[in-house]
Amino acid sequence: MPTGSSRIDGLLAQLRSQADSDLLVRGRFGLEKESLRVAESGGIALTPHPRVLGSPLTHPHITTDYSEALLELVTPPFSRFSEALDCLEGLHLHVHDRLEKEFLWATSMPCILAGGDAIPIARYGSSNPGLMKYVYRVGLGYRYGRTMQVIAGVHFNFSLDERFWPMYQRLLGEQGSLRQFRDHHYMGMVRNLQRYGWIIPYLFGASPAVCSSFFADKEPDLLVFDDSTYYEPYATSLRMGDIGYQNRKEEGMGIKASYDDLSSYVHSLARATRTPCPAWESIGVKVDGEYRQLNTHQLQIENEYYSSVRPKQICADMETPAHALQERGIEYVELRSLDVNAYHPLGVDEIQLRFLHIFMLYCLLRESPVISCTERKEIDRNFIWVAQQGRDPLLKLQRGDRAVLFLDWAGELLQAMQPLAQLLGEQSNDARYPSALKIQQQKLNDASLTPSGCMLEEMREKGEGFYQFARRLSREHWRYFAGRTRDAEFSEQLDRLATLSLMQQKELENTDDESFDAYLARYFAGQIGDGASEC
Repeated sequence: MPTGSSRIDGLLAQLRSQADSDLLVRGRFGLEKESLRVAESGGIALTPHPRVLGSPLTHPHITTDYSEALLELVTPPFSRFSEALDCLEGLHLHVHDRLEKEFLWATSMPCILAGGDAIPIARYGSSNPGLMKYVYRVGLGYRYGRTMQVIAGVHFNFSLDERFWPMYQRLLGEQGSLRQFRDHHYMGMVRNLQRYGWIIPYLFGASPAVCSSFFADKEPDLLVFDDSTYYEPYATSLRMGDIGYQNRKEEGMGIKASYDDLSSYVHSLARATRTPCPAWESIGVKVDGEYRQLNTHQLQIENEYYSSVRPKQICADMETPAHALQERGIEYVELRSLDVNAYHPLGVDEIQLRFLHIFMLYCLLRESPVISCTERKEIDRNFIWVAQQGRDPLLKLQRGDRAVLFLDWAGELLQAMQPLAQLLGEQSNDARYPSALKIQQQKLNDASLTPSGCMLEEMREKGEGFYQFARRLSREHWRYFAGRTRDAEFSEQLDRLATLSLMQQKELENTDDESFDAYLARYFAGQIGDGASEC
């Protein structure tokens, strides 16, 4: 059994006998789902973000990510998975009804691309906040290229019921500030989600292949599936592998966030937003009167640092993410490693969410020592190996000072979660918790049951390349939404929010009374000071 199983078993026994274990079931669950708008021709949509959907700058639920064509649908947090999924479906239906001669792409990896220059960068109007979002994206394009920025994903936002924390503090017999206790244990969860996060691309990775147009004139280090598709035979999530937007992109530039505690995390990222980087200095900031990036620092802003999991706090106006975390602590944890589920119209299903709930609680309850520089390298390598070779039955991961079979370690991990899944099922009177875990265990026994395995097998059976496969599923999802019953009240609410968001954007533009240069200076003046050292 993995180290930590006895601790969790003991905690679960205490929760059953001494505390309200029902609080483990309760929590807040939110979803963020990205989807490319695609033209009927099969290429990325070149049209502006539909005005009928509102302003992507100020709309709380319908916005854009990197590209004008990369929609992002955001649910508020709910107490039930079903509510979050219902809301996500309502957002999809609303968008579906307002797109003209376009549809949403069903996979994480994009449709046919005509090179990075043909990818439209998202725009947010002429206000200073809108210009800052746009220039930040221009900078990402110069720094990393536009192509990787249109890879889509699903983010799962999770927080425990606030009543859990005082109960858990009493159970552990720990003293001190409740906020510090909560932040300490959320950061422990974050570290463990990194340690064991390689299980996510294996179980849910759905990007083992990619359209050859993704690489333009470059020759990728991948195998040829057919004349339009590259792939890796055992890949689970190329999105999270070498061709995706990963932390290792910044290796050699001194950027590596510290997860020792919340203060170290905050200060390590804040420092990177003030540390000059020679590679980015060569790009320039304002060239011929046009901004190319917000600054020449290692990170333009904290969000540029990619991570599979982030501690989060809601930001106030003009507040940086680091400052929000420092002032008010961790509000929730964002898991960012989910590929879009190509086989589900919403890109995610309730079985996945139930397993993620079990997994995140497991990562909270087991011990979580700080991550050494050596372990950090192991974590990064293990994740990449599973993303690119996860279904190879002989794959080994590094576990401390020894190499272990992935299947053995993954089996131990899922086995260690069984008591927790059982308790959640008992407390919620819902057998779907242990059932969700059992379904994931079956994927270890048979890799063809994984989404990535299913995709490649189906592509072979139907004689399809990646593009043909993804387009077919995209059209199937379009027909699914066309046949669903609409919630008229919810749709009317979204129409009102669209109108309101456009008014809010206009008000921001009309009331701006300072230059963009001054606005940026004021924003970055609010950053916090240096802190602990990094690896």
